[in-house]
Amino acid sequence: MFRASQLPSLSCPAAFLSNLRLPILSSLDFSSFKSPPSFSFSKFPPLPRLRAPVASPFPSPFSRRPPSMVGNPRLRGKASFSAGSTGRENKELLVQHLLVGEDNLKLLLDLQQRLSGGDDLSDLAVEYSICPSKENGGMLGWVRRGQTVPEFEEAVFNAPLNKVVRCKTKFGWHLLQVLSEREESILQDIEPEELHSKMQDPSFIEGAQLIDVREPEEVAQASLPGFKILPLQQFGTWGSVITDEFDPQKDTYVLCHHGVRSLQVAKWLQTQGFKRVFNVSGGIHAYALKADPSIPTY
Repeated sequence: MFRASQLPSLSCPAAFLSNLRLPILSSLDFSSFKSPPSFSFSKFPPLPRLRAPVASPFPSPFSRRPPSMVGNPRLRGKASFSAGSTGRENKELLVQHLLVGEDNLKLLLDLQQRLSGGDDLSDLAVEYSICPSKENGGMLGWVRRGQTVPEFEEAVFNAPLNKVVRCKTKFGWHLLQVLSEREESILQDIEPEELHSKMQDPSFIEGAQLIDVREPEEVAQASLPGFKILPLQQFGTWGSVITDEFDPQKDTYVLCHHGVRSLQVAKWLQTQGFKRVFNVSGGIHAYALKADPSIPTY
């Protein structure tokens, strides 16, 4: 069984995280969760060492690299500097940076010269950055609008690809680089009634990706057709191969008992590159009460 100590530690200031929804078990409220008598909620493990960072600004809690970097621990390339002007809408950007103190202009200029001379930003971040992301070579992961302070967001979303951009925030001076971009993913709740309506169409069950993260003893008491069972307790067996079993480009629906565990997994699927993820609001319990009374409750 996985331990809570395996969860990523968070070191970002609260100001940065005000708009962020973290896919970690400890941030969720389980007070209303009713588990069956055969097991207790304390048995549900947190997701262990997720292989993609939560997109968040600096100073960063990132302790892991995003999936696109597996096998290529540091994306390298000769840096050039640009003011940039390429605003992006509905995009997520893969960003790395380094941070130096506001008064450390001499170091800032020296680092710019070294980058222009061919030094790697990730190497310099490890050596000189005062952001916790230095342990990942300054990698911040996939960043969306509204997740960082305004000055950093403006610089990031106007930076040309692979060009080093300098910006200043209340935390100091940043040298940042956008390494890649992709369409912003969607995570939404779906009401039981809407899901029930969709499931009356056989083509929906055939075409959609349906995931039930409850435990086998729960599924034995109540289940919906077409859902593949991926128990959260067995995350270690299926988490690393999720993109082999499911297509990140297809609509994916996640179900649990009350919608709590499924929301956690839905958020994690987002970090794995799934474009459209839907969490069944209220879980199978709400589905039975609101949409299909033939489904048993427990």
